[in-house]
Amino acid sequence: MLISEMPSPEISFPDFEKVDIRVGTIVAAERFPEARKPAFKLRIDFGPEIGEKRSSAQITDHYAPETLVGRQVAAVVNFPPRQVGPMMSEVLTLGFPDAAGKVVLISPTAQVPNGGRLF
Repeated sequence: MLISEMPSPEISFPDFEKVDIRVGTIVAAERFPEARKPAFKLRIDFGPEIGEKRSSAQITDHYAPETLVGRQVAAVVNFPPRQVGPMMSEVLTLGFPDAAGKVVLISPTAQVPNGGRLF
């Protein structure tokens, strides 16, 4: 990803509403040596309605597993699961690229209930 990427084509609000972006708390994080690119395996708690989901996240440049537990993050929860090496990734954890293209996680600036939907 490059900061200079062109914007995507315009979509309608109903199209945006189809993407279910929720907040969750990372409850477990570990290195994922089997992944092709450096990554972590995350378990994220999205509250009682959605529960805990797994995610493979290429966020090793700015984070260590021990600094991730307890952190709230945003994720797309309604994509189909995707096989990543030996793991099934159930949600897409979201971030923005820094100036070097390395992922910086999206997090709320204050604690919010797990499972809250982005609007």
